Order: sequence, then structure tokens, then C-alpha cells
Amino acid sequence: MFIAGDYDIIIIGAGHAGVEAGLAAARIGCKTMLTTLNMDNIALMPCNPSVGGPAKGHLVRELDALGGEMGVNADKTCIQFRMLNTSKGPAVQALRAQADKKVYQFSMKETCENQDNLDVKQLLVEKILVENGKVTGVQIETGEIYTCRCVVLASGTYLRGRIIIGEKTYEGGPIGQRAAVALSQSLKEIGVKLMRFKTGTPARVDKRTLDFTKMQIQPGDDEARNFSFMSDERTRDQVPCWLTYTNERTHKILRDNIDRAPMANGIIEGVGPRYCPSIETKIIRFPDKDRHQLFIEPEGLHTNEMYVQGMSTSMPVDVQFEFLKTIPGMENVKIMRPGYAIEYDCLDPLQLQPSLEHKNIEGFFSAGQSNGTSGYEEAAAQGLMAGINAAMKVKGHEPLILKRSEAYIGVLIDDLVTKGTQEPYRMMTSRAEYRLLLRQDNADMRLTEKGRQVGLVSDARYDRYLAKKGKINEIKALLKDKKINPSREINELLKENGLEEIKSSTTLYDLLKRKDIGYRELARAFSLPNITNEVVKQIETDAVYEGYINKQEEQVQRMEKLENRRMPADIDYTKISNLRDESIEKLNKIRPISLGQAARISGVSPADISILLIYLEQYGRRTV
Repeated sequence: MFIAGDYDIIIIGAGHAGVEAGLAAARIGCKTMLTTLNMDNIALMPCNPSVGGPAKGHLVRELDALGGEMGVNADKTCIQFRMLNTSKGPAVQALRAQADKKVYQFSMKETCENQDNLDVKQLLVEKILVENGKVTGVQIETGEIYTCRCVVLASGTYLRGRIIIGEKTYEGGPIGQRAAVALSQSLKEIGVKLMRFKTGTPARVDKRTLDFTKMQIQPGDDEARNFSFMSDERTRDQVPCWLTYTNERTHKILRDNIDRAPMANGIIEGVGPRYCPSIETKIIRFPDKDRHQLFIEPEGLHTNEMYVQGMSTSMPVDVQFEFLKTIPGMENVKIMRPGYAIEYDCLDPLQLQPSLEHKNIEGFFSAGQSNGTSGYEEAAAQGLMAGINAAMKVKGHEPLILKRSEAYIGVLIDDLVTKGTQEPYRMMTSRAEYRLLLRQDNADMRLTEKGRQVGLVSDARYDRYLAKKGKINEIKALLKDKKINPSREINELLKENGLEEIKSSTTLYDLLKRKDIGYRELARAFSLPNITNEVVKQIETDAVYEGYINKQEEQVQRMEKLENRRMPADIDYTKISNLRDESIEKLNKIRPISLGQAARISGVSPADISILLIYLEQYGRRTV
């Protein structure tokens, strides 16, 4: 047995979860190895070359505030930025970037290769070594062993991956990569329960064969945007995306060939994503819709490949050619890469603690699509948390667990480990009950202190956070202290600046709550300090939605009483009188860490929570 190296933490996989886990662990000070099947595919974007979007943009902002890398890298490599949902409230507005696919990969690869405490190696892990319920290392396909204290599984869709195009299937990972077949068996041998999921991707088509005059242009925003609170870009060269639609001819071709669809003829076994269905699934699920929108998106500045968003498919290639040519602007299309589906193994996330450590295997963490999620952003967020908590374990510290009231990342992980998932999980704003508190604009205010506490936030980031926080507090205090009366002079001043008169005494902060008034207008009228757009946005939102924000904060305080009631680690639910059998089964399986988490378990009723509350009161008296 040849021991090739010894590490604190080994990361299996260098996709979006793996790179965040590896960078976080190394930056916190742990000797870390990041493994990948192919050095040229670090941070690969096998599906859509984009970052962000509804709820996903919130995740990127949050992991950036904690000291993660995705936001920084997206800002460096984007070719278009758009703020989505601008006609809606601030809670659901979300930033989305179209990235240059290859530049994004190479930039992240360079970051990883130059990170202190991080070794990046191309190798295939086949076994996770466990002794007495504790991780001891990994064995790779050539026989060498690397020892470690913790392992983070971030294998994406590579676990026993199977590519499906029509009737053709073969072992493989995304975009022609190798699959990790033996590792699935190793996971089963150490007691990990696996599920079988499926995802897919559309065809990539040749830009030169498209007629954009038949499509609607989708330009980027005029205002420069950034994901990272550390980015200072104020101008950007951007390229457009394009909007077109399917039609009845498209749908007829799909219906006529539905018997050849792998989803219909039994070839596909895994469960696919509900919120990103294939085009053939859409036709079956929504027979009344006469068209579906498609976004034609560039994969980069130095390629002719265009991504057909909205048309994920695993239909045979001849069918793909036939239906693509019915799309306006694609009549002469040439396919550069066909669409395909991929089936893969993943963990049942109910096996994990909120720290993302396995409940029965000490030192074994899992993150990303290997936990049953979909999306680069969900993967990166979990990877960051798994990397942080593996590092905390190595250093003998308590894990960082974000609450649902603190972050979308907290919602994501709590959903996975408390409710589980029967299909690839996707983060959405509707999943967060406190989303007015969890806006993307205030992610740094919510989470930078936590990143600092675990040692991941740099001095430069922390200084910037403190300066912004200080400015917000300063301007808010100024606005609340400045009181104006409905005098002739004041009303004339307001009218001169295009503002409505006031009829009673008010503060400038309360004046900011009116729909027709923003901070810039007040600043002109009353000679207020000039501040950045980011600070303006937070102050205006806090003022306008103050009543709703206060109500949500009260809800959080009420829930905190349940969250702060910790469940004993050795509790035996079978010995608690009057609990229903279903509740006992669920509670024993999930092992909630708090009464709040117990209340969110499907099948545990309010009556069960009352029984548990009484039990905890009695338990507390017995242990005093």
C-alpha cells in the first residue's frame, strides 16, 4: 500500500461545489487536495453558461459575502449582465450574468492552482476509506492512497453517469467526460444510501447558421452590475442574447416522435427536474400551450456555439434537427453538439446533518448535485458550507450553520436535510419564508461577520463591509433626525424639486417612504451627502418596506424560540409517550438538532411538537 500524500481535507470533484469547498478549506488554513477527472474542466459549465437568476442570484451574493469565489469569478468573466424582475419588489429582484464559458473555467482554474494550502490533482477516486465509522482517506484508480481527516464529496453528475440520446446510451459524464463508476459502489459499501436522478441539456448550434432578424434582441443592462461586493466595475462591453419561440409545427414533430423519447420508452430511469423540464416533457405536460419561449445565448466571445435555453432534450439527433429547423431564425440551423440527458447517482440528503456531514460517517461531507440539487449556484453554496465545516471540524470548532432567517443558503440546506428531495432540487424565492429580510442587496450586511468569524473573509473585504455598514447607519440616523414642518418655505422647496407638498410634520426618513420620493431627490432638496447606489438601494428599501420588515423580524423572533430549543443528541423518540408512529419514524431518521427543525419535518404535526416541548421541559429538569 503506497501512501501518496496526507491532507486535512480531500475534495472529490472540482465543479462548482468542489472549487468552493477547496478554496474555503485552504483559505481557512487546512492542507487541502482538490481532485478532478480532468484538469481542463475545473468549474465546467456543462449546461447553461450563466450565473444567477431568481433566488440563484441571492445564493451567489451570499456565498460572496461569506468569502466565496463564484461572484468574483462571474464578474471577471461575464459577457452580459441583467437585473431580472425589476418591475417587482426588491425581495425577488435578481441579478443574472451570461458568462464566457471557457474564460470562466480557466479563471477559476488559475485561482485554484495559485491558492496557498491547496493542491489540485487530476485523478479518479474509486474508494472512500472508513475505519470505525470515521473517514481515513481515499484510494484512487491506480492504487495509491491519500490519507485525510475529512472528505467532501462534490461529484456532480459523474457518479455512475449514463448519457442518453434517443435509443443510444453509454457510460459517461457531461460533455463526453468519464463517469465515476466504482465510487458509487464504494459509497454503498460504507453505508451511504443513493438515489437515481436525471438532468439534461439542449443542443448547441452554430451562430453562423442563425437569422437573428427573426428573433427579438435581449441586450444587457445599461447600468454596470456586479455579483461580488468586492467588484468595482462601472462599465462593461456586453453582447446580446436573443428570444424566439416554438410553434405548432415544432410541437407536432415532437408529438409524432414521442414514442422515440427515452422518457416515454423506458430508457430513462432517473427522476428529472420539475422546474427545468425537457421540451418533450413540456409538450406532454402543457398540451394547451401553443408556444414556448427559447433564449439563444452565446457560450463565449471566441466560439460560434450558441445555447438554446428552454429546449433541453434527449430525443434522437434526427428529431432534434427536424424540430430545431421549425424555430423562427433557425431554419438553416447546424447542430454543433446535440442535446442529451444524463442519469447519475446522488445521496439521499436526509442522511446529512445541517453541517452537511454524514450522520453516521464522521468526517464525510457532501455538497452539490451529489446531494440531489440542480444548478451551479446551489452547488457552489453547498460546497462553500461543506468546505467551511470540514475545516471547522479539522480545527476542533463548532460548524457554521445558517438559519432559514439568515440566508437562502440556510433555506437550501435545511430543505435538503429536513425535508429531503424526490427530484433535483432547485432554489426559488418562494421557498424562503423571510425573503424580504433575505434580499440580494443586503447579503453582505447579513453574512460578512459570519464569514469573518470562521476566518474566510479577508481584511480588505471586512474593511469594505464596515465602511458600507457605517455609511448606511450614518445616513439613516441623519434622515431620522432631520424633521421638517409644512411651512411655505419647505413646500416651495419640495415643489421646486418635483416633490409633493407635506401637510404635517415628518422626518426625511418617513418622507422617503412615499412612492414619488427617492434619496437622490431628497439629497438635492436638502443638501444631503452623496452616497453610492448600493447604499441608496438599501436605505430606500429599508424605509419603504419598514413595516413589512418589522413584521418578518417579529416572526423570526417567535420562531427563534423553537430554533433555540436544542434536541438532545441521544434522544430516543420511541420512549416519548403519545408521539404518533409516523412522527417517531421521521424523527429517528432525520434526528433534528432543534425543535424548530423538528417542526419542519413532513409528517410531524403541531401536536407532536407540543409533546416534544413538554418532553424537553422535563428533560431539562432531570439534567439540572
